Amino acid sequence: MIVRRIVLALFLMIVPGFAVSAQAATDPDAAATFIDGLGKQAFSTLQQENMSLAEREAAFGSILRQGFDLNLIGRFVLGKHWRRASPEQQADYLAVFSDFVIKTYARRLGGFSGQSFTITGTKHSGEKKDVMVATRIDRPSGPPIGAAWRVREIDGQLRIIDVVIEGVSMAVTQRQEFSSVTQRGGIEGLVQVLRAQTQRLSASAG
Repeated sequence: MIVRRIVLALFLMIVPGFAVSAQAATDPDAAATFIDGLGKQAFSTLQQENMSLAEREAAFGSILRQGFDLNLIGRFVLGKHWRRASPEQQADYLAVFSDFVIKTYARRLGGFSGQSFTITGTKHSGEKKDVMVATRIDRPSGPPIGAAWRVREIDGQLRIIDVVIEGVSMAVTQRQEFSSVTQRGGIEGLVQVLRAQTQRLSASAG
């Protein structure tokens, strides 16, 4: 279950509102190459025995930032509350959200090694604006885990905007969780929760 949750979250990042604008279709081959390279780089980092856990987490976090559009994801998971927030609240939230996501998943994945990563197929999604890249993650113990990565070309760069595990969108899941917190404490309350959790993760890494 722990590994499944890790991969579920694996780079939990996800794109806001999959709204499709007038943009060129994303090329499936390019998307597959992008995911393959990112995955191999990530798992190679996790297998570096000469690096400390903190060093692997830092390196892994850097890879996550390269592959995901965290601002886009952050706006999506905030949902309707994004439009109601002031520019200052939006900026504060995005900064905290990015740190929270990177620290959370780098921390969870940093201590694991031995997995292998394989591309198993691609297909267009969202009127060909996005490509779903299907992968299989094999691990030393337990059955393989399937994950589909939603890739979109944004400003000339390929970016992951969602991860779908067993038919469940991580973006939508995160959006529901954030909505629950925001309804109780507002955006300020959500920021406080994310900041506190990020600080606890930083302290435990030290």
